[in-house]
Formats: sequence, C-alpha cells, structure tokens
Amino acid sequence: MSSSQPLINAAYYPSWRIYKGFAPSYLPLDCINQVLYAFVRLNDDGTLKYLDEFADCTKEADGEKGCLRALAKLKRQKPGLKTLVSVGGGSGSQEFSGIAADPKRRVAFAKSCKQFVEHWHLDGVDIDWEHPTTPEEGTNYIKMLRTLREVLPSPRFLITTALPTGEYCLKNIDVCAAARLLDSLNLMAYDFNGPWTDVSGHHAQLLPQPGAQDAVYPALRNSCHRGVNYLTSRGFPAHKIIIGVPVYARSFVGARGIGQPFKGAAETDYNELPREWIQSASVDHNVAAASYVDHSAGGKGFVSFDVPETVRLKAEYVKKMGLGGLFYWTGVGDMQGPESLVRAGHEALISG
Repeated sequence: MSSSQPLINAAYYPSWRIYKGFAPSYLPLDCINQVLYAFVRLNDDGTLKYLDEFADCTKEADGEKGCLRALAKLKRQKPGLKTLVSVGGGSGSQEFSGIAADPKRRVAFAKSCKQFVEHWHLDGVDIDWEHPTTPEEGTNYIKMLRTLREVLPSPRFLITTALPTGEYCLKNIDVCAAARLLDSLNLMAYDFNGPWTDVSGHHAQLLPQPGAQDAVYPALRNSCHRGVNYLTSRGFPAHKIIIGVPVYARSFVGARGIGQPFKGAAETDYNELPREWIQSASVDHNVAAASYVDHSAGGKGFVSFDVPETVRLKAEYVKKMGLGGLFYWTGVGDMQGPESLVRAGHEALISG
C-alpha cells in the first residue's frame, strides 16, 4: 500500500458467526474494500489447519459450501475487494513462538500460507500473533515475516499484521524492519479496560483522558493515539497504520462512570445493544468515546462502546494523521441502517 492509494475500510469476518446466521454477505460490500477471514490456526510443524472445517468448507453460507467459498463469492461480486486469511487470534497463537524460532518451520508456515491463499483465491495473509512479548520473540517475528514475504512476494500478495497499542509488545519488535515487509499494520485500539482492570473505563478511546498521566490506574492512560505515536516516532510509516474500531461494547456492572470499581464485566456485540442506548449515548469528544449508563435493576451499569459519531471522529483522525484507514472487529457485529459503524467510517473516510 502506498500513501496515494485509497484509504482502507476493512472488516474482520469470524467464521463462527455463521452459526448465528451471519454469513459473509452480511458485510456491507459497498462500504468495505478489505475483508480479513478469522481465523485459521497452526499445527506445531508450521502448517495451517482449519479452525472449524465444517464452517469453513461445508456449512451452507450464501448458497455456497462453507464460508470460504462464500467469501470468494463476495470477491466475484466486487472484484476490487481484497481478501486475506487471518492466522492465529487471541486463543490460537501459542504455536507462533516455536514456529517463528525454527527456520524449517518458518518455511513450512510460509509455503502453507501460499497454498491456502492460492487454493481459496485470496489476496494475502494477516498475522495475528497475540503477542510477541520478549525481545527474542520480536526478533523471530521479523524473521517469520521475512520468510513469508519471500514466498508471498509484493505486490501480488498482501501481508498484514494485527498488533496491540501497548509497549509491552511493540517494544520487542523492530518496527522499521516490520514496515519494509508489511503492507499494513492493524492496530488493535480497543480493550483498554475490561474485567482484567481495577476500575471501569472507556475500552477504545482514541485520545487519552485529560490529566490521564496523573491517573491512579494505568489502564485509564491507554489510548489509540499512544500506540500511533509510539510507532510513528520510531519510523513506522503512518500510511501503513490501520486503526481498529471495536464493534462490541464492554459493560461494568455497578459502575456509573469512569474510574469506578465494578462487580462484574461483560462483552456484548454492538448489534445486540438496545438502539435506545446507541441513540442516547453520551459522547466524549475530548477522547472520541461513547458510553451509556444502564440504571435498571440488575442492569449493566457503565457501558463503553463506539457509535457512528465516534467512528467519524476516528476517521477524521486517520486523515489528519495521514494514516491508512480503519478496520472493524467484527464486521458482522455491526447494525444495519443509520447506526452502522462500518458505514459511518466509510462515509467519513471518503468525504472531502
């Protein structure tokens, strides 16, 4: 991807959503130009394996056998659409460390990726190793990307990666070396607060809370901008950074605002939220985040999620900072109609 190319508006498609009735055709094809198919997993020898072969290859989806054929059908409907297979994921990354450390397994991995991409008529591979957390793993991550690029040469094939905003991971990676091998980096700018943190907070704020450096709880200092600044200050090209929008909410039972203790936390797909919450959400323009407080008996308390207005703010940030675009986890968690996050991002990215 070069800085002169159109901005990316990408959506992850998780194959398990087919069991909820969300086939690839649910994605708003007129609003996206890239789909990342999640996930394919790894064998110990470096070869790929299906996460769910029935969903991937057999279950009916959009009149096709399996979600991968349904994805190929989308590509026929929109020839300019780029499709990639995402390898790994939050619960499927344990094999990466050993594979990346072994030259033979790196080659096996790269060849298996090429075979998979060519078989399913895809455009490339997204590496979702969560996460390289030591300097040695960071070094091997680059070696793995280099081997992958040798087997999947540019510009015929795309190679992307998903990485968090946190320095606990990014500090281990030579980001300049990564940039030379990657077409783009999907910055996972979400999950800043959740059941693992001490207090409630926005889980996908674009900018840090005013006075956040003085916050008692470190999680409240996190932001998308912090990750962007870390990467660009170390030479990673801004136009290769794609920032993530979560298409789900995080709730904090018992909390009524930011920085409060809570009794429990949950995750809810955006399209499962009451429309009233979305329409009545409080938008904090200082940080580009939205929330709703559910005061009902037994309610969810403080609920953090994106709305079309915050996505538009993030799209404007992308253009202001010269970034590469937006991506959504997940595209099928979105609502259709005026509440659509993917459509809001698309319209803001292409606007003058």
